[in-house]
Amino acid sequence: MTINLQVTAAGSRENRLGSITGYSGDLHDLVQQTRCGTLKEKERCFSQSSSCDAGCALNQLASIIDVAVINHAPSGCTAGSSTVIVHHTQLAAKRGIEYDTVFLGTDMDESDTIFGAITGLKEIIIETYNRYKPQAIFVGTSCVSGIIGEDVDSVITELQAELPIPLAPVHCEGFKSRVWASGFDAADHAVLTSIVKPPQKKSNVINFKNFNESARKEIIEIFANFGVEPFFLYANSTVEELTHLSEALATVSICGTLGTYLGNGLEQEYGVPYVKTINPLGIAGFEAWLREIGRVIGKAEEVEAYIEQERAFYLPKIEAVKKELTGLRAVLGMGASFAFQVSRVLQELGIEVVWVASWHFDAKYDNGETPPYLEHLVKENPNNLKVSVSDQQNFEILNILNTHKPDIYLARHPGTTVWAIKQGIAALFLGDEYKTFGYRGTLDFANTILDTIRNRSFEKNLAARITLPYSDWWYKQDNAALLKEDVK
Repeated sequence: MTINLQVTAAGSRENRLGSITGYSGDLHDLVQQTRCGTLKEKERCFSQSSSCDAGCALNQLASIIDVAVINHAPSGCTAGSSTVIVHHTQLAAKRGIEYDTVFLGTDMDESDTIFGAITGLKEIIIETYNRYKPQAIFVGTSCVSGIIGEDVDSVITELQAELPIPLAPVHCEGFKSRVWASGFDAADHAVLTSIVKPPQKKSNVINFKNFNESARKEIIEIFANFGVEPFFLYANSTVEELTHLSEALATVSICGTLGTYLGNGLEQEYGVPYVKTINPLGIAGFEAWLREIGRVIGKAEEVEAYIEQERAFYLPKIEAVKKELTGLRAVLGMGASFAFQVSRVLQELGIEVVWVASWHFDAKYDNGETPPYLEHLVKENPNNLKVSVSDQQNFEILNILNTHKPDIYLARHPGTTVWAIKQGIAALFLGDEYKTFGYRGTLDFANTILDTIRNRSFEKNLAARITLPYSDWWYKQDNAALLKEDVK
């Protein structure tokens, strides 16, 4: 494995996993280059958008309900903290629990970039503890603190002897990685190195890594059939609960991109099995995932009985909707794991996937193996599939949509769905990671697509009245026209 918990920073995905943000071609070529080790990053001579891995890292940690997150950065880097706090406050309110986490910034200025701000950081950490009494403090780094070489680790080491709670640096400088999912790994690294403790006993719990636990009730009921309980993280979890992650029967994740570092880290350090199947999205994914869980926890018979019962109830309903969806054409724009796995779900529903745009691509996961969704897709798509790695580049997405004119565009970023609608194309934002989870989720997803494409008057009327900033010249180009040659 590639996880080193003896250092304070997780390696970037580019270095650990061979991840890239620029590619255009097809599925078979992508897999072949991945297997041969010839896959190279392609830069763009023009870039329209991207995200910062600090956002992923600190937002994940801020979802824990009893901590303080300090962003050692200029004020602009912490501008989104209010949105994060409101989001997680609402999630906690739905559970009927109190969300008391604080998200602070050190407000670095020009003087700090010249003379340093370590003294101020130390004072802020101490004042944060005295004022809020959090159960742990995470200190995130930024481009500014990273460029000037702020020794955050030394401050953490010094104060750890003074304060009676875990302190952890979170190395998530924006320039550290082009793959903003590296922020998930930075958050997991901080938890694994500062919060998780060696196991004292084995529990009857399965760690469940997800974003917003929107299917909490359903998953609790599913796992009850097998005599186990899910523990959802990080949203609405506590520091005390996280200390026991090493005692679980297994770790699962709703997303391979999200779960690879924590799941493989717990397996490597504490022997907690990490379920590495394709994600539990759609019928094939859900069944493969359940069967592997059953194998790992010794409940294979109970799992098979549950699958048989659920298939009898849901499959006829799904098949009925599938008849109305067969023949539709779709384009996707999502993070790496969801892009390829939602493609599989669409194909299960009889929808032709004409293009998959992945925000990044991991050549392998932290167990050193090719992502399982990739191998599965290759087997299921002998006639190939058009693929690009586009890092949320809107100009590339609109070029693809204009060229292929699909019936629907699906994305896990609301900003891109708006632009598709302006082109007159029906669009669906899959913000909820459980939208395609299991049998019920697949049926709901199928019906949602049907509802989305049945009435397109809004899209047509909007497209007729909107002038887009992209010219006919750009629409006539290949979508990868602005990708440079392979980076050496």
